[in-house]
Amino acid sequence: MAEPGAGAWLLRFAAAAFVLNTLLTFESRLDAAGVHWSPRLSFELVAAVLALLAWAAWRGPAWRLGARAAWALAAVGTVLVVARYVDVTVLVLLGRPVNLVWDLPHVGPLLALAWAAWPAWWVIGAALAAVAAVAAVALVLRWALAVLAECLQRRPARPAVAGGAALLCASFAAHPFVAADTRWFFSLPVTPVLAQQATFAAKALSRERVESRLTPSPDFAANVGALRGADVLLLFAESYGMSSFERPALAAGLAAPRERLRAAIESGGRQVVSARWRSPTFGGGSWLAHAALLAGVDTHDPDDYALLLGTRRPTLVSHFARHGYRTVGWMPGMHRPWPEGSFYGFERYADVHAVGYAGPAFGYWRVPDQASLALLHAQELAPLPPGAGAAEAPRRPRFVVFPLLDTHAPFHPLAPYQPDWARLLTPEAWSREQLAQAMSPAEQVEGEAGYVRAMSLTFRWLGEYLGGPADDGAAVTQPRAPGALLTIIVGDHQPHAAVAGSGASWEVPVHVVTRDAALLGRLREAGFVSGLEPGPRALGGLHELTALLVRVFDAPRVDVAGPGASR
Repeated sequence: MAEPGAGAWLLRFAAAAFVLNTLLTFESRLDAAGVHWSPRLSFELVAAVLALLAWAAWRGPAWRLGARAAWALAAVGTVLVVARYVDVTVLVLLGRPVNLVWDLPHVGPLLALAWAAWPAWWVIGAALAAVAAVAAVALVLRWALAVLAECLQRRPARPAVAGGAALLCASFAAHPFVAADTRWFFSLPVTPVLAQQATFAAKALSRERVESRLTPSPDFAANVGALRGADVLLLFAESYGMSSFERPALAAGLAAPRERLRAAIESGGRQVVSARWRSPTFGGGSWLAHAALLAGVDTHDPDDYALLLGTRRPTLVSHFARHGYRTVGWMPGMHRPWPEGSFYGFERYADVHAVGYAGPAFGYWRVPDQASLALLHAQELAPLPPGAGAAEAPRRPRFVVFPLLDTHAPFHPLAPYQPDWARLLTPEAWSREQLAQAMSPAEQVEGEAGYVRAMSLTFRWLGEYLGGPADDGAAVTQPRAPGALLTIIVGDHQPHAAVAGSGASWEVPVHVVTRDAALLGRLREAGFVSGLEPGPRALGGLHELTALLVRVFDAPRVDVAGPGASR
């Protein structure tokens, strides 16, 4: 027969444990900054129960949880709850883990923006509500911890509780050493997140440690005179790796589309040179490759990438801006706020909401690459129309960074090629029949076939844009690249292993397309080869390509003192 009071003890213990577990395991809602209950177990709670039992055994039969100790534990618990809320909410809203070094400096500007955009009473009310919520959490934690401690004073129940908690801890700890997932019923603890943030903050706040860990930046003292005012379009081709040349099925499927791209480039009076370089990432993590090339710093370690964004290192963006270029981050793939993007300092940053796309959405990414380029051309790259007034300010050259999306897995739904580029600027970018065909189950192709189809489409619209006569600024249904445009196409990383194959290298192709024979000659001297087929060996890491480009774009300064003077 159960001991008298066992039922009441069990109910109180279960209620306190449920409340504590809920506060430490909630998950973020996908549509807002709210949270919902999660059917998971908190490792921190299990560890806290064991710690309380050990404390009780050490203090003896007269052990009680004093008021100060209860409030101290409640304060620690409140920190964990707030940290969990920030962690799960940032992951949903920004699409990445929280990083206090990046995120905290943006809290002030966001509050200032809220104060300017919303009524003062609303902002003050929201702030008071947040403070009240934290206070309520502390009070609830104080109550639940007191009840839990009171229940653990029941000595007959301690062995069973201790045994269960010890088994759960052992299951969590065994996960790295056994084949089975022994912690599937646990919510990921927030304590390691706090420890990681503290460690990272200590590194980031020490300038000496940051500088000693990061590779040196290139020498950006050069000019860009060799470009002679040409626009520069830097395209990061998603999942474009050397496997597209070296894996037989991919190479065969892309041979004809790639040849058509080469022919189109040459038909426009341009030439292309290529080389292979090592990406700092494989199958994903595109931002590591973007940062490596833009900053010229090795980012193969994500911690180095995070440290880099907390510095004021120069980049290609700041380099071109310093020489009078209008710098544009054309980022239709960015659906969430991107506070770390402030590191680059683009004069114009256009995410999915700012590129001006009005057509139908295609999958998660929404904006097809051909439509993105049509919008980019119309807004930034098109020359001034003939007969523009002399009173207008001269058009500044552009440096544009544009990461492509169509070749990002999954490789569907894929927008059909639109020969009428002007239509891509309208809500009716494709006909109903075209949309129905593109969205049909038969068109949802994955794997190698899906990758080849997506890359082939990219080669087609890119060749269409770079081929033929240059755009003279007239109103045309099919825009052409400006004659002086320098286009750099950089593969950011290999496609995932199911497409690239096992044992694929981390090497990616880089193509440079221009009409400038002098620039092409400099690139060939540096190891690039003519055509779209890169040479047999990588010339280095992507971060090393930055310094090469800076040198190639530099025009030797003319010594005005005459040939006999020293330089």
